Amino acid sequence: MANITLKNIPDNLYNRLKEAANLHHRSINSELIYCLERTLMPTRKSPEEYIANAQTIRKRVKAKKLSIKEIQDFKNQGPP
Repeated sequence: MANITLKNIPDNLYNRLKEAANLHHRSINSELIYCLERTLMPTRKSPEEYIANAQTIRKRVKAKKLSIKEIQDFKNQGPP
């Protein structure tokens, strides 16, 4: 495993990293590795996961369901 040294980290960035580490009960080093992994090595979601996420969000949003005709009418109107 490689070692790395970071220099000249802005105070506000370091403080946010430290807060996140405390919140997640991790060391600053472990939090930084976690952040780098999420950014540089994101996991791919399956279509089922995207559908489940969309359904969860849809349950939280209080909006009228549109019919296919209403959607098509909006599309045909073009941009405002």
